Amino acid sequence: MNKRMQYLVEGITKDVIGYLIEDNGYDLLTAIKEFYNSETFAKLSDESTGLYIESSAYVYEILKGELLHGKI
Repeated sequence: MNKRMQYLVEGITKDVIGYLIEDNGYDLLTAIKEFYNSETFAKLSDESTGLYIESSAYVYEILKGELLHGKI
């Protein structure tokens, strides 16, 4: 992962964790575990998907779908 991609992934991750806390009332540790253990995070971290160039809100919508249906 290059530095630019890493910076974008970290920014999206921070935002998505904040959304999880705000929308679901998760504590910080629960929100971190929920996102880092998701298929969405795996895709975000995979340069070939290009997901890291999308908005945080878009990535969060994908995560919400995954959490609702158990898969992306």
